Amino acid sequence: MTSLQEVLERAHRLGFLGPGPVDPHVVHARAFARLVPHGPGQAADLGSGGGVPALVLAHDWPASCWWLVESRERRAAFLSEAVVALGAAARIEVLHARAEDVGRDPERRGRCDLVTARSFGPPPVTAECAAGLLAVGGRLAVSEPPVPVANRWPRAPLARLGLAPEATAEGPPRLQLLRQEAPCPEEFPRPRGRAARRPLW
Repeated sequence: MTSLQEVLERAHRLGFLGPGPVDPHVVHARAFARLVPHGPGQAADLGSGGGVPALVLAHDWPASCWWLVESRERRAAFLSEAVVALGAAARIEVLHARAEDVGRDPERRGRCDLVTARSFGPPPVTAECAAGLLAVGGRLAVSEPPVPVANRWPRAPLARLGLAPEATAEGPPRLQLLRQEAPCPEEFPRPRGRAARRPLW
């Protein structure tokens, strides 16, 4: 069986993790766990890329199940191989799909206790894609820029998705936690690309 470190080193060599050594990426991933009260049952990671934070969190929360959502073919193929190499295929599923499509799938909609996102997209897109997957009471944990930006997560448009800001970890790394307070309306997430072209804020 391949170790998590070996998988992440390969992701780094392939250019799927971003700059710098692997260890800081692992530290960044584990910061998500400090923001969430307890490990999830079902979780999803948007734009999983090289597997951070999802593979790290799945390793640290062995009772959790994950959907790794990745629209880019090479990254999705890497993730599929990594999950098998880690011996985790029974509880980690790689979805080669757009996040909007996954959030509109009746079999996956409203099923997640946790959705994570690291460098996935701007706040309106991330929130809209995540809201369709979250159960009421579920949480969205998002990696944030190192310097605070005012009004990145405004309450009124978030409420249209059933979401509300819950906490901010100043870090480093900086993270934002949101809670699904009400069911996501059926109209969201809108069909692919619309959240980016016509964001809610």
